[in-house]
Amino acid sequence: MKAPQASSWWSPDRHADRRPFLLARNRVAAAIRRGFEDQGFVETAVAALAISPGNEAHLHAFETRAIGPDGQGAGLYLHTSPEFAAKKLLAAGETKLFEMARVWRNRERGPLHHPEFTLLEWYRANAPYEAIMADCAALLRLAADAAGSRQLSFRGQIVDPTAEPERLTVAAAFDRYAGLDLFASDLAAAARATGIRVADDDAWADVFSRVLVEKVEPNLGIGRATILCDYPVSEAALARPQPSDPRVAERFELYACGVELANCFGELTDPAEQRRRFEAEMAEKQRLYGERYPIDEDFLAALAHMPPASGGALGFDRLVMLATGASRIDQVLWSPVPDLPPPRL
Repeated sequence: MKAPQASSWWSPDRHADRRPFLLARNRVAAAIRRGFEDQGFVETAVAALAISPGNEAHLHAFETRAIGPDGQGAGLYLHTSPEFAAKKLLAAGETKLFEMARVWRNRERGPLHHPEFTLLEWYRANAPYEAIMADCAALLRLAADAAGSRQLSFRGQIVDPTAEPERLTVAAAFDRYAGLDLFASDLAAAARATGIRVADDDAWADVFSRVLVEKVEPNLGIGRATILCDYPVSEAALARPQPSDPRVAERFELYACGVELANCFGELTDPAEQRRRFEAEMAEKQRLYGERYPIDEDFLAALAHMPPASGGALGFDRLVMLATGASRIDQVLWSPVPDLPPPRL
């Protein structure tokens, strides 16, 4: 009989090291459920198999095939988020809902990424997206309390979870940390002049993402959390435009210790505009990766009946990492997904 590898996550020694993180995970999950239920939220449990896994260019899904009793089949996907189903429930009449959803994203593996993870997603009907900002700040405090910690930490960076998050627009962040005008007529040329690598065939979104990752994100959520808000409309496929400035959308991301924790929107409810954005995202996906995902027509139909709403999606495993001081996401997962086997020669 072949002996198990010493690095197996279930080996007693390794499990003993991981167990305090895992028990803290359970406490944080229980506290989050209590917190939402105390506010009158309903916990949902939507189907993981979907017609469309999401229509954002850089999301990569796991595809499967459903076979009926007659032997005929059709392609389905493991969802990358419960968002489409949750919004259908808002259209059905729910007003405050949350879910601790198991989700799947392909091409993701690293200290902060895992192919299968837990996404805390919640929605408030008829609420401004500033209400979701307040929810995010409360979740940081709640997680730290449940984990028995006075701080959030990762790679030497520390955040006080009781401190009010800094609110910073994307335009202000580009100016502060990269010395760039986000709305410059030629962002690529301006970025290249500051030393950012820009290829001749880079689209505007490529340049935007590179500046964000290289210059902006490492400076966010240091000492206290940062709410990075008012993303360009082109970088917010599911968010409604900001009434005061149509160039930007009601999208924000929550950062702590330089780690992106949450992605939140004032939700777009215009079916025609949502279709246009999905088609643009899938055209970009085709350009970059040579593939596209179907559009969920049922979701677009539901949008016409959905009330104004705001919502958030927070990486629960990452939150537990920061609350417990874990250095890798697999430390806070009860059963990590196996590593890919080496390629056969």
